[in-house]
Amino acid sequence: MNQLDIDRINADAPYRVSVAANGRLLFETDYELEYMVEFDTDPNPYHTAYWFNLTNKSHKPSPGDKKIPLTIICIIEEFFRQNPDILLYMCSTEGGLQAQRARLFLRWFNGAQQREKYVIRAMEVRGEDNRDEYIAMIVQRSNPNLDSILKRYDAEVAMFNEFKP
Repeated sequence: MNQLDIDRINADAPYRVSVAANGRLLFETDYELEYMVEFDTDPNPYHTAYWFNLTNKSHKPSPGDKKIPLTIICIIEEFFRQNPDILLYMCSTEGGLQAQRARLFLRWFNGAQQREKYVIRAMEVRGEDNRDEYIAMIVQRSNPNLDSILKRYDAEVAMFNEFKP
């Protein structure tokens, strides 16, 4: 993955984002909640893809802080400036709140500007323990392989759901 420009992120992000020694991105909110963002390579043999991992390190609920999604969007925008690849997202199942997390992420990301630039495809899949899990794929509309990426994603999700009990 190409390195993100932290100065560019901080030029627009309402929360100051820093880079930890391990390359993860960190920011702290006005409510003293600490968030961590990291990107992990997906072993997909068809297209280059990265998992977007967002962690509330404080494990405390956020009070509807509108600066959090704006900061996250700045990070994602910079990811796509540096990496014209695929971004994957899976909601944490911690506390059984994965459906709420999925709705929240979609609400954060489905602003008009994002819909013009990106396709986000969110799906529900059955996990190994028969619990519903929520995944999403984000890809730039300008990606020359957009159609094949969407078809592959839909086929993989369908296959995953088909073989689960």
